[in-house]
Amino acid sequence: MILVLVDHDRGVLDPLSTRALTAARGIDSDIQAVVIGAAGAAVAAEVGKFGAKVLHVVNNAEISDYAPMASGRALVGLVDSLKPAAVIAAGSPRGNEQLAHLAAFKDLPMAAECTSITLGNPHKVVRARWAGNLLEDANVHSDLLIASVMALAFEPEEVGGSAEVKEFSAALSPEDTVVKVIDRVGESDKGGVTLTDAKVIVSGGRGVGGPEGFGVIEELASLLGGAVGCSRVVTASGWRPHSEQVGQTGSKVAPNLYLACGISGAMQHIAGMKNSKTIIAINTDPEATIFRYADYGIVGDLHQVLPKLIEAVKAAK
Repeated sequence: MILVLVDHDRGVLDPLSTRALTAARGIDSDIQAVVIGAAGAAVAAEVGKFGAKVLHVVNNAEISDYAPMASGRALVGLVDSLKPAAVIAAGSPRGNEQLAHLAAFKDLPMAAECTSITLGNPHKVVRARWAGNLLEDANVHSDLLIASVMALAFEPEEVGGSAEVKEFSAALSPEDTVVKVIDRVGESDKGGVTLTDAKVIVSGGRGVGGPEGFGVIEELASLLGGAVGCSRVVTASGWRPHSEQVGQTGSKVAPNLYLACGISGAMQHIAGMKNSKTIIAINTDPEATIFRYADYGIVGDLHQVLPKLIEAVKAAK
């Protein structure tokens, strides 16, 4: 049996988890899911659609929000009870962190960002390295395999069905709950499409020039029904929130259309968007790395190109 750790944000299933469930079905036909927190019961219908026969809801009053250390400890109890052959999750920052805590508590290795998993003795995995530019074959010598999957390597595929919900009461010590989410601060929920759900993403980098320069990017994204993204240097400069960052330390996305505006193409950014169906790059530097990955490239100033593109989109509507 494969146990898939699925993630949610206050009861809404993370789209990357549907990809992890799809990946798990390629390993074993017996799939069960686990979600941390009482709000997770709301995702039962969704995980059933993607092949999970059972959803284990791990409850504890101390895990009302994201708490990776407490989650890892709670998973130990469930894993010891169920004895799955493998525990996997999407290779997101949250998925990797929770599995890392589980592996540490179990004193077992963890394989991250796997694109292929074969159970055996030893388990064989193929994992992405160097921001996905290299694939590494590795053997994992442990009875229980703990691994995250490179979620964007697997297209979500529904198979129908429903999941039986089973409650699991986790026993935690005070040491397990020393880190707690007290409140969420920062930008308010703007609504609209999220990066992981967006079919179109318009991203800006250092070439935008500053926070005020994102007005034209926001306008184009809105016209196309998409989301705004950005590079790491933009969030590091405080121009945009981290929730919009695309890359190895941000969101990994695969929209139908990705417009990279004023983005040079650092490896960590490419790792987050290279699976996009169509990539359009706009940059003043004809030698920018981003053009190597683009399906279409425009050498020019984004502040001159985008207004014309906006006019064309408006005229076509």
